[in-house]
Amino acid sequence: MCGSAAGLASGLVGPTGPARARIGDVSDHPARFWEPRGGTDLQCRLCPRGCRVKAGERGFCGSRENVGGKHVVRVYGKPCVAFVDPVEKDPFFHFLPASKTLAVGTASCNLDCRYCQSYQFAQARPEETDNKDLPPERLVAEAKRLGLKLITFTYSEPTQAIEYVIDTAALAKEHGIRTTVHTAAYIEPQPLLEMCRDLAAVNIDLKAMSDEFYRTVTGGQLAPVLEAIKAIRKLGVWLELTNLVIPGHNDSPAMVKKMARWIRDNVGAETPLHLSMFFPTYKMLSVPHTPKETLRELRKVAYDEGLRYVYVGNVPGDPAESTYCPKCHAKVIKRIGYSQTRNTGLDVKNGRCAFCGLKIPGVWR
Repeated sequence: MCGSAAGLASGLVGPTGPARARIGDVSDHPARFWEPRGGTDLQCRLCPRGCRVKAGERGFCGSRENVGGKHVVRVYGKPCVAFVDPVEKDPFFHFLPASKTLAVGTASCNLDCRYCQSYQFAQARPEETDNKDLPPERLVAEAKRLGLKLITFTYSEPTQAIEYVIDTAALAKEHGIRTTVHTAAYIEPQPLLEMCRDLAAVNIDLKAMSDEFYRTVTGGQLAPVLEAIKAIRKLGVWLELTNLVIPGHNDSPAMVKKMARWIRDNVGAETPLHLSMFFPTYKMLSVPHTPKETLRELRKVAYDEGLRYVYVGNVPGDPAESTYCPKCHAKVIKRIGYSQTRNTGLDVKNGRCAFCGLKIPGVWR
């Protein structure tokens, strides 16, 4: 879901800082989205797996435990990574460009992607990671101390810490801080609805337009993700999509054409799509990185299907990192990598191209 961190948040992990880290430091916060199943058994209702969990055991994700018939989340307020990042890294290209965000991530995930870029903690249990003590109150206070107006749950799968996300987003909103998430969106409808209540923006990994890919490469299913994408659009939360292009697995023009058509018809042609370069990692070390030419070809495929904002990711300096007006083709936002973003033709006040006046969708102020 993400790459290396851009910069360490001052004071977050120091031995005398407000969030001293400790390996094995876990929470016992009550979990939501579950129901009893007789005796001390329970069933998790957070994601489509619907794990039935016996006392003393955990479901697939490893972050939620049955303690005497009660579901407990072990990662509440216990992120194992916390950095100050540019918002473009998440990636958000149509949401407060050039802003900085306090980006946090916890251990565990409810998918098992063979190419996981954060496998050291996303595929670990919280007892195995170096966790910081940052409950919502402290996390919001840290964002304020750093002068940040954004908090982002990313690096691993935010939905496994959904209680943490929900409580942080509500509290942050009271303090004028917006909360965003980068998620695989493998989640049930009701938890998704509650998580989105106070979110400002969501970036979803649409890993492939293929259920076979989801089953064999990620251990999940495609249909719940598509439903989540449509639901977020209906809720009015700002939405962007990311597709990591893996050679030989999801890089065919036919698959990207199908994806682009689905996006256009279901959530709108103006939904930004990020086509990102894959680098060998985790269980896919033998798969080569994505050629730049492939990304450019697939970008054209998506444009030809009617999408209006298609980006190439993980290729710093590529012209396709920048935002162009679909009408007059002027470059309205110039980007070089994650940290060099400059307004070159966007009327931020009105969200329009400064050259021709076309409305450019996004959250610009």
